[in-house]
Amino acid sequence: MTSMLHGAQPPLEFLPPEFDPKVLWATKTLLPLWLRWKSSVKKLDIQGAEVLVDLFHQFQAGDARFLIAFRHPSPDDAYCLMNLLWHQLPAVSRKLGKPLPRSPHVHFIYDRGIPLWAGDGVGWFYSRLGGTSIQRGKVDRQGLKSARRLFAQGQFPLAAAPEGANNGHTEIISPFEPGIAQFGFWCVDDLQKAQRSEKVFIVPLGIQYFYQDAPWGALTKLLTTLEAELGIAKTPAAVPPASDPTVIAAALYPRLLQLGYRLLEIMESYYTDFFQVAFDEVDFSTQPGENELAFRLNRLLNSALQVAESFFHIVPKGSVIDRCRKIEQAGWDWIYREDLKADHPLSAVEHGLADRVAEEAALRMWHMRLVESFVAVTGTYVKEKPTVERFAETLLLVRDTVVRIKGENPFPRPALGHQIAYLSVGQPLSVSDRWPAYKDSRRQAITDLTADLQTSMQALITPRKPSFP
Repeated sequence: MTSMLHGAQPPLEFLPPEFDPKVLWATKTLLPLWLRWKSSVKKLDIQGAEVLVDLFHQFQAGDARFLIAFRHPSPDDAYCLMNLLWHQLPAVSRKLGKPLPRSPHVHFIYDRGIPLWAGDGVGWFYSRLGGTSIQRGKVDRQGLKSARRLFAQGQFPLAAAPEGANNGHTEIISPFEPGIAQFGFWCVDDLQKAQRSEKVFIVPLGIQYFYQDAPWGALTKLLTTLEAELGIAKTPAAVPPASDPTVIAAALYPRLLQLGYRLLEIMESYYTDFFQVAFDEVDFSTQPGENELAFRLNRLLNSALQVAESFFHIVPKGSVIDRCRKIEQAGWDWIYREDLKADHPLSAVEHGLADRVAEEAALRMWHMRLVESFVAVTGTYVKEKPTVERFAETLLLVRDTVVRIKGENPFPRPALGHQIAYLSVGQPLSVSDRWPAYKDSRRQAITDLTADLQTSMQALITPRKPSFP
């Protein structure tokens, strides 16, 4: 069992950017080998790369500052973004007859929690690549100040994911956090105070993943494994020998649905028996417009959050994502404690009690992690369009939950088949042009820019598999 039980630790330190060109060179050199041997993504298809080429020319000429707001459906997104910048853009710029004076690179914002589960070495590595950390669940003044400084003064453009975390869906976008828009307006403000004339832009970058060959065999095998782990005792039928993916998906969908209902049943019993959560019976036969799976899933996720919120004495408020961030920060405050700094030693007994509190906090945060896995699940995602990509994304989310319940780390995920990453660059949104609106009403300007960015990103999602060359 590898559940994350933490002893009490000193407070989390801000990880500042400490860019090292040698680390960048080494990473850039090794990235193609990494993608070839360790990643399921075997090819990138880029649309609109000329937009980024033009922006990098403006940046390097001192005419513009910009932030790349990229979609975050998968842990592979970072590799794809690096490949785009370091290998694809220089080739595109040469093909366009507009070679870039310097190799493209970006500073980037990353969640301070990543090095906690990925290892301290990741924090060192991200820092040397020019990344800056931020704690999502609180007003991280050092993190915000660093990101603001990099946007206006960094030697590279900035990159960040407006969704905050990956949601496991290439065709569903989670609600955008307003921080990206705020960074844009801060940059305009800082440039004006410094009497600089650069224009400020936010450019959306869509990322989707498609399988080169539909891995129905691997999906069926994973489905069978999960059925066994959830106690669904039956001999499943083989994948039908059909070339039409719709026929295959139709044959497997009832099993996926049964898997979902079985997991819901187990989890509802768990919260009922051990946390006194009451799930009222609902007669869905009298409500034909209601989606039973979505209703029960949302009810379960809300109950899981309430269990954690009750423990940390948090009043439920805001969206599901907002509630997750507040629980995460409350847990971190109990694990990474201000009173454990080097200049404030505790007695052995006090430290032992601090460890007990930290362990309890880590266990209660588990309920929030469960919710994070399903924050974008609708209950109709596969039924609406039964593609192999949607089937795989949904099944992998169920698999992640089962692995977490067993006390294991869900990463790395099993590779079901080789994938192609489809990256599409949208039209830049001018933050500078919105400055008068920001001066009139900061909150409304941030809300409008965030909404426009999300709309632009949504428009970049292709509803069908592109015809890759």
